[in-house]
Amino acid sequence: MQAAMDETHTDILIIGSGVAGSYAAMNAASLGAQVSLVTKTKLLSGSTRWAQGGVAFPSDPNDIPSHLMDTVRAGRGLVDEQVSQTILTDALIQLKHLIEIGVHFDALPALEGGHSKPRVLHINGDESGLHLLSFLHSQLPSQVTTFENHFATRLISGDGTVEGAIFWRDGDPAKPFAIHAGSTIIATGGVGQIYSFTTNPDESTGDGIALAYRAGAKVRDIELVQFHPTVLRNGGLISEACRGEGALLLNKNGERFMTKYDPAGELAPRDIVSRSIDREAIETGGVFLDLRPIEDLEHKFPTVYHSIINLGMDPLLQPVPVEPAAHFLMGGISTDEYGATSVKNLYAAGEAASTGFHGANRLASNSLLEGLVMGYRAASKAADSFKPASGTFDQGAIPGCSTKFQSIIRRVMAGSASVTRDEQGLTRGFDEISRVPVSAAESSTEAETANMRLIALMVLKGALTRKESRGSHFRSDHPETSAEAVHIEQRIGTSGSITG
Repeated sequence: MQAAMDETHTDILIIGSGVAGSYAAMNAASLGAQVSLVTKTKLLSGSTRWAQGGVAFPSDPNDIPSHLMDTVRAGRGLVDEQVSQTILTDALIQLKHLIEIGVHFDALPALEGGHSKPRVLHINGDESGLHLLSFLHSQLPSQVTTFENHFATRLISGDGTVEGAIFWRDGDPAKPFAIHAGSTIIATGGVGQIYSFTTNPDESTGDGIALAYRAGAKVRDIELVQFHPTVLRNGGLISEACRGEGALLLNKNGERFMTKYDPAGELAPRDIVSRSIDREAIETGGVFLDLRPIEDLEHKFPTVYHSIINLGMDPLLQPVPVEPAAHFLMGGISTDEYGATSVKNLYAAGEAASTGFHGANRLASNSLLEGLVMGYRAASKAADSFKPASGTFDQGAIPGCSTKFQSIIRRVMAGSASVTRDEQGLTRGFDEISRVPVSAAESSTEAETANMRLIALMVLKGALTRKESRGSHFRSDHPETSAEAVHIEQRIGTSGSITG
């Protein structure tokens, strides 16, 4: 017997409380909407709070062409230049607004990899994401009702329209809760937890993308997973800004090597740096980051410094070992420049969405920028009309997998779809994860595992389909970049689509 369903209604439902979801909630409320902001853990959660890099705002209107050029160059042919131009233009409007409402950015912009000039604004050094998100939460008005520890199990949808979502309070199937909404915005972040080594927090299991896919939304370029090049063995990343301040990459022999692979050296785009580190580690036995050239490291980058000290190393005395780790998803739920998906009344923003801004390789610190702009835009579009939801929905079984399979999914993805890929490994990985059984979920962790399974299969399928090397996606059996840049779309109900 199914548990009794509690229900409520709102104008706009936002799933995810990171930078995109929180800024969307602020804007929607300012436009007169009643907003429900829902997160599966605590309000201060997700990847935003761990972002060491700041926000890559253009320094002024004259810098927009240069910033666009850097973004396009990093994106390896898949950047939508028209969309990106509008995002960068709107970014200056959002910067002005943030300063007006009280955000205090550090005085000097930082230089990060792939940028042709210093333009990345930090907040309190390498704690930018935490301070930005905490500030946004402090500004949420009374029209925003927040729900913590609510796990989204399915979107309420029918006839190609989404009208809210069903949640399990405290992750308990015995506590179902429906929020009916005129519009729904997914801002649930990325998918890093499908890999065994990632910078992403535990909650980054691709839930929102899985929900949208099952509701019929197009998912695009999900195989394009960016690997952060300089990550400590505990998953803590060393900000790209450190290399902007002079940190050097050394192989096991103590030799600098990046200029062999790119004239920009340590400041080459992330895809090149990650592959170069991977190759040097194989050839020499390891790669290290020398942070000693940075003056006043412990004060400029306190998070980095203390992370290394806590691992029993002293970056002021010796280089520290680093390796690439799954970091950011460039693909996701396909949207237009206003965050609208292919399903009516469903929007997406932030890392869960694919706008065309990041292409095949995200430019450093463009992520918080996109989260702000697209969160604002999605809310504006969603608030164009507050249409009452019909209140009809299917409370059927939720897909689930035994949590014991999480470690298998992560191991397979790390071996099959990491920095370097090939058809044999991808096919083997797809077959192995396909064999993970799916049944009715009896807990939120089982539902989460089913989401991880679905996302992993989509990444593998996309990587098999993309028979080229482009940006973060490197196929050793197809090392050349195709003359024509194409998007890889996946949608349930189409030929060869993935279920479960």
